[in-house]
Amino acid sequence: MPTSFHQSVIDEFRANGGKVGGPFAGGDLLLLTTTGARSGASRTTPLGYVRHHDRLLVVGSNLGGPRHPGWYHNLLAHPVVRVEVGTESFEALAVPAEGARREELFAHVVRASPGYGDYQARTARLLPVVVLERAEPEEWEGRPREVRTLADKVLEVHTWLRGQVRQVRAETEAYFAAPGADGAPPSLGLQIRQRCLAFCQALEFHHVSEDGHLFPGIARHHPHLTDVFDRLADEHRTVARVQGELAALLDGLAIADPARFRAELDEMSAQLNAHLDYEEEVLLPLLADVPWPPAGATGPAATP
Repeated sequence: MPTSFHQSVIDEFRANGGKVGGPFAGGDLLLLTTTGARSGASRTTPLGYVRHHDRLLVVGSNLGGPRHPGWYHNLLAHPVVRVEVGTESFEALAVPAEGARREELFAHVVRASPGYGDYQARTARLLPVVVLERAEPEEWEGRPREVRTLADKVLEVHTWLRGQVRQVRAETEAYFAAPGADGAPPSLGLQIRQRCLAFCQALEFHHVSEDGHLFPGIARHHPHLTDVFDRLADEHRTVARVQGELAALLDGLAIADPARFRAELDEMSAQLNAHLDYEEEVLLPLLADVPWPPAGATGPAATP
């Protein structure tokens, strides 16, 4: 839970379109909502930020304390976060910068807000610089122009999943194509880890939602498709097995076995794309006349 001071800042921020007084008056402030690494509960923290082109940077300063702040550990476990800036709210992928890029971005932060340099001087730990990039751009390749039916919504989610695994594979191949000084491929970075972990968590949520809600709902109206749903459930188990292998490789901050990760990612791509192709072939015609969002729905529509 936020401290009483933090909660008062959060309440004031939301009540006044992102503007607050007191020690944060006139400063650039955002609200970062993470998912607890252990609890799974939502945690919202007010943080100063610095803009860098079209992205936002936050620093795990903890006022120069000896340990990283809790929100930083949370985003390592759950890379998709919610960001509130002014009156705008959006999901973002949180990626800690590494190496030379971290040094470059931290220098940019200090130029904009010198106090972070003071925090770094107080502690021996390297202050994390986290890049917040929109998790879902306004336009992405293959996205349906309009989502009017449940078939459109399923296709939209599938298009996003295909795009995410394709992007992780492209970034992984780029690492392998750029050998280090000793001729060996460099270790895979946090950018790949965070993006792949976010993809795995979104895929798991999607399949759990299908198994728990979408498939049973369709099956009630189409009992003759028992064999189809048995096959889809079996394919979910196959994808989940590969996903588990990937998740195990993403458990640490560095991907310990890049070659195995690459192989498991290729297997994920093959299994997932075959599954999505079959699911679209058999289910989209059944869902083409089902309105989306459902009649009477309020708030953001849930992912099927």
